[in-house]
Amino acid sequence: MILADTHTHLYLEEFDHDRHEVVEKAIQSGVEYMMLPNIDSSSVKPMLSLAEAFPRHCFPMIGLHPTSVKENYMDELAAVECWLLDRKFYGIGECGMDYYWDKTFINEQEIAFCHQIDLALAYKLPLIVHIRESFNEVIRILKDVNKPELKGIFHCFSGSVEQAKQAIGLGFSLGLGGVTTFKNNKMQETLKHIELKHLVLETDAPFLAPMPHRGKRNEPAYIPLIAQKLSEIKEISMEEVALSTTQNAMNMFRIKPINLSKFA
Repeated sequence: MILADTHTHLYLEEFDHDRHEVVEKAIQSGVEYMMLPNIDSSSVKPMLSLAEAFPRHCFPMIGLHPTSVKENYMDELAAVECWLLDRKFYGIGECGMDYYWDKTFINEQEIAFCHQIDLALAYKLPLIVHIRESFNEVIRILKDVNKPELKGIFHCFSGSVEQAKQAIGLGFSLGLGGVTTFKNNKMQETLKHIELKHLVLETDAPFLAPMPHRGKRNEPAYIPLIAQKLSEIKEISMEEVALSTTQNAMNMFRIKPINLSKFA
């Protein structure tokens, strides 16, 4: 099986002592593709360094995380634009809205999100959307934009069937992470009603490790645990989950699979 982690922050300090070993462990676990969403200007160079070390496995994105939207957000957005002119990226993000940590810059968050939507459209790149306690606001913004060509992923989705259908109706896929494996998580019911073609897998490493590693450092090698839970919920094989979710990711990010025979 070939698997993809569509959202992992492997460049963060939590991996400073064993970063390359973590990537190698993921590859050995079948996780061939690791998508790297950016946070802000401080994370770009470490992210690109990792992508350059593993060019067939680690793929960088560029964006401004909503919790990094501060007084200097316009400078940060300018930096995103400069990087887009300088090299290839595979997506715009992580961007979006966050109503959980701090609402001081909510208006600026919306401006920054809209700006990054424009960049995703201009560069024809998928949009990686952060929706922590802001699902309704994100849906409102995307509906106002009203661009059918805009695609992307609702990162760390854990909502209802109705919310899932809203996101899918706007052309977005749902990113399933470790939360899906938590006992009594409502996504286990939601997923019974959502087709595989709308789903991708992610870790959000080093955060939100799946069971039985909850509370510990997360890493891409745990993607098979999420795939296993999805196979149990959908009552299908792990192979079917891997084939569909990885192909969905490859299509989203326009990456040519390493082993084409796996997707025949």
